[in-house]
Amino acid sequence: MVDAVEKGLANEPVRVQVPGQASTQLLSATGDAAADAKGQASWALFEWARNPYVILITIYIFSPYFTSTVVGDPVRGQAIWGNINGIAGFFIACLGPVLGAIADTGGKRKPWIVFFIALMVPAMFALWWAMPGEGGLSILSIAALIVLIAVAFEFSAVFHNSMLPAVAPHERIGFLSGLGLALGNAGALLILCFMLWAFMLPGAVPWGFVPDQPLFGIDALAHENSRISGPIVAVWLLVFSLPLLLWTPDVKGANVPVKVAIRRGLGSVVGTVRKLKHYRNIAIYLAARMFYNDGKTAVLVFGGVYAAGVFGWNALTLTIYGIVLSVFAVGGGFFGGWLDDTFGSKRAILVSIGGTCVGLILAVSITPPELFFLPYDAASAEPVWDLPFFATLPELMYLIVVLIVAICITAAYANSRTMLARIAPTAKMSEFFGIYALSGTATAFLGPLLVGFATWLFQSQRIGFASILLLLGIGLAGMLFVKEERAEAVD
Repeated sequence: MVDAVEKGLANEPVRVQVPGQASTQLLSATGDAAADAKGQASWALFEWARNPYVILITIYIFSPYFTSTVVGDPVRGQAIWGNINGIAGFFIACLGPVLGAIADTGGKRKPWIVFFIALMVPAMFALWWAMPGEGGLSILSIAALIVLIAVAFEFSAVFHNSMLPAVAPHERIGFLSGLGLALGNAGALLILCFMLWAFMLPGAVPWGFVPDQPLFGIDALAHENSRISGPIVAVWLLVFSLPLLLWTPDVKGANVPVKVAIRRGLGSVVGTVRKLKHYRNIAIYLAARMFYNDGKTAVLVFGGVYAAGVFGWNALTLTIYGIVLSVFAVGGGFFGGWLDDTFGSKRAILVSIGGTCVGLILAVSITPPELFFLPYDAASAEPVWDLPFFATLPELMYLIVVLIVAICITAAYANSRTMLARIAPTAKMSEFFGIYALSGTATAFLGPLLVGFATWLFQSQRIGFASILLLLGIGLAGMLFVKEERAEAVD
């Protein structure tokens, strides 16, 4: 895998003579020698190692299984899952700046990455024992594992991301960053397709290319086809993290004590945030983006959970759901680029977030006995086809609506980054993208806790899922006061 990616980096940009050396080397954004092609490819491959956790555990396979089957009550399950993610988001929001300060101030990154991998791998594998009833882990134990994995996952990204300026040549920092994201999405989609072929379709469809029985003796009746997602992402992470650890050079240590690193880093963050009083337009934008970003993330996290509870989707249907949405999300990136180039970043965000709001309203308007809030006679309706998934009209319409939502959400991610690039002072671009990253995690707990609380309060998955409209609406309203004009730098 590393060799294949390495070939894509073979056409190197112009080399620069490094003083004191006979040969020329590529310089990184930090001014030191960049990693070679294998080191760069190995850095990007870490995204391939990490991202399947998000797709399989957080969104499409494990979370719906946990809420509907392990908890046994979809309404209570959605409330618990919201609280679990809210607690994880709280720890990330509180400790993220501290870890970011350590990474920004200096010091080696790999030991931290190894530490977080060592936490994640056994915790992911242990999800195999997340069984309904008395035979497996308790709900509290599963919740603790998920919080541990989620926090370690985000913190591993802090140190991995902070390696990029030292690993990539200055001319290729954007390319390598994009390569990592592309590999992450490709790896997750590959695993979803494998799980569909190996564990979900066997025994469900009479297709010649599908095994007669699930591989490795997996028993679907014991929900092993859902539980296997934990060990799969654990082994995947362990194996594909090795190239980063073996072939990507670490950042040079600055020999700064941890306490000093934290103090300097946090001082820098506080100082930058204080400067926002001189940049009112940017501050309004970051506040609006903070709300709608939490809303977008919550829609992704709870879309499958809601469908599993309302429509009773099994592991097979949820896997196909994940594959289809992942494919359409790619199109969202192109749609977002077209919107931005055609109408500008602000209007593009208003369209993408507005489209997400409309899509969410339509999504909660569909249940087995209702179609767009109108009664639907499911008992007398004929299945739309003979396939064992999306067989009813409400299920198929829900899928179509969520595909549109996925396109809008992906477009909004792209438009949001471009918007800041359009309005931040050119001379302080890196500084403001640091605040941009901080604002993306500062309220990471808000969306999950809102869904969890609303679901518990009204004892309704529908109202709980619809509560995300509050966050999207606040963010959308805030964007109306943002001007798409570049600010002047203030010292």
